[in-house]
Amino acid sequence: MFLPFLYELRRRGVPVGAQEAVALAGALKAGLHDSSLDGFYHVARALLVHAETHLDAFDQAFLTHFKGVEAAGQQLTDELLEWLRDARERRELSPEERALLEHFDAEELEKLFQQRLEEQRERHDGGSKWIGTGGASPFGHSGLPREGFRVGGEGGGGKSAMKLAGARAYQGYRSDVVLDTRQMALALRKLRAFSREGAQDELDVEGSIAATAKNAGELEVVTRAPRRSNTRVVLMMDVGGSMDPYAHLVSRLFSVAKQATHFKELRTYYFHNCVYGRVFESSLLKGGISVPDLVGQLGRHYKLVMVGDALMAPYELTMRTNTEGYYAGDNGKEGLMWLMDLARHFERSAWLNPEPIQTWRGNTIDAVRRVFDMFPLTLEGLGEAVAHLTKGRTARGRR
Repeated sequence: MFLPFLYELRRRGVPVGAQEAVALAGALKAGLHDSSLDGFYHVARALLVHAETHLDAFDQAFLTHFKGVEAAGQQLTDELLEWLRDARERRELSPEERALLEHFDAEELEKLFQQRLEEQRERHDGGSKWIGTGGASPFGHSGLPREGFRVGGEGGGGKSAMKLAGARAYQGYRSDVVLDTRQMALALRKLRAFSREGAQDELDVEGSIAATAKNAGELEVVTRAPRRSNTRVVLMMDVGGSMDPYAHLVSRLFSVAKQATHFKELRTYYFHNCVYGRVFESSLLKGGISVPDLVGQLGRHYKLVMVGDALMAPYELTMRTNTEGYYAGDNGKEGLMWLMDLARHFERSAWLNPEPIQTWRGNTIDAVRRVFDMFPLTLEGLGEAVAHLTKGRTARGRR
């Protein structure tokens, strides 16, 4: 019965398939949803959503598919409460009937109550088994005084599944939105790589257990060097001109990168439009360091992240400059060649572009993305760039 819901999720881009369907069916069979729509909402979200970027799509699909279900359930609850308010007076029981009344402890009563809820299909009055009124059942209203559950009264005030889905608290997790600082920090944290450095003064729990087991149970403590971040990053950012509309976004990225504590080393540089033989430590583009000197200082294991729209006049990619950044005619090197020198030196590099991906063709972006693996500066794009930098995955649209 929940298969149409799965198709609704797929229609909204949530990747669910046979494996998720089997897992959800198993959870429902085990009763993990507590036979309620609220329980189903939480169980389904836990099993069907594998990334926070799909939480909002899940809520939208839930609202679409189950719209009206909770209202029908509330109508049934209202009818039940109205019936209990109109309770019939109980009849007098004989001493023999009183003697036959069972005595249940709290746990037994709760199990029996749940069983009755699942089995009962109609109103009952004056009986001794079902949930009703005026009877000897341990559940109901206006019956014989005994241990049990009194059913009736006002309901609780907790949030329902439809209200939770309608709140759509996860709209900011969409993968196609521009990154905020929190999302940037979470994405950049995935660049972490660790190595063992220093004296062996950290307890190795797994090693100690293994050594103790091999030593016939005699305790043997094993130590190891602590793990420290071994990630070194070079961040180069385009400033001025066509990048002015994205200045706030680049500033966020810069501030998050500077505040990150999970890099062993972070170097930041600036350029304008293209790298003309030189990059600068200030956005004022003064002083700086030449590309040959920079690559001479940095090993190939550094991860290079370029940030820019890659939009410029076509001649800027072919303009020849020297290591001082000045036009040098035949004695200089083309701007595109300086970019190629950087891309060739570093084992892992990526270019983050704030321009919409549909605008990447038919301009200078096309030429730059032949040199660097290019990713959009969105949550999904930054995630792909980080995966590429850590595992060498090929970028989408790579030519």
